[in-house]
Amino acid sequence: MNKTVLYILIIVFSNTIGAISGMGGGVIIKPVLDAFSGDPLIAINFYSSFAVFIMSIVSTFKNAKKDIEINWWEILYLSMGSLIGGKFGDWIFMYLKTLLKSDNILNLVQIIIVIISLILALIYTKSSGWKFSNKKKNVLFLLSGVFLGTLSTFLGIGGGPINVALLIFIFNFGAKRAAIYSIASIFFSQFMKLVSLTTSLTKLPIDLKLLPFILIAAVLGGYLGSTISNKVSNKFVLILYKIVVIFVIGLNFYNGVTILNKL
Repeated sequence: MNKTVLYILIIVFSNTIGAISGMGGGVIIKPVLDAFSGDPLIAINFYSSFAVFIMSIVSTFKNAKKDIEINWWEILYLSMGSLIGGKFGDWIFMYLKTLLKSDNILNLVQIIIVIISLILALIYTKSSGWKFSNKKKNVLFLLSGVFLGTLSTFLGIGGGPINVALLIFIFNFGAKRAAIYSIASIFFSQFMKLVSLTTSLTKLPIDLKLLPFILIAAVLGGYLGSTISNKVSNKFVLILYKIVVIFVIGLNFYNGVTILNKL
């Protein structure tokens, strides 16, 4: 299959699912590209972050018109934390890339952390029943943003499944509200990653001709996903979320075994 067509199909599908469930698409894009594209890890991380960033813009714009309770101050604190975490996560990625001097080993580290995180996300996709004062809640949103931004940017997956599980568990959100907050935080964490890479674009193994196609596919996926999200229930979103998480755990496990066979 033509590489451009492969990227378009993967990104439209992933971002559609990601926008519905709040997972962001990157959690599907990265392992699928790892398995089928043959591109270097840093290029895959960039393409995934770019696609998820564009999707988050489209989805956040459409979500702002939804009939779901949104506290923009809470999103602001979460997003501020995501900005800080996004910068820190990118620093960790580049530091380990230099330290390990092997894409395969770094990718294996990412895969192990993704699998552990997704298993925990599956277990804790339920409300804790905890209650906090507004002041404590804002601090928790900020700290949650730092944690989620760091993890998602380092892993190159947008972090959506972990975002959704954490928001449901700590803040007792419904699945659709958690999805909206998750997409907003993804926007800021991926923004920091892209800004840090922009200055060295010409030095990276990135095919710039692919970017317009990724842009179009990301917009289409974000639009389709947020449109479908308006028409489905909280229960549907939660079921879809769990199905995709299980699929991604399996795909990451396959990629991990493939890398181990190369070492």
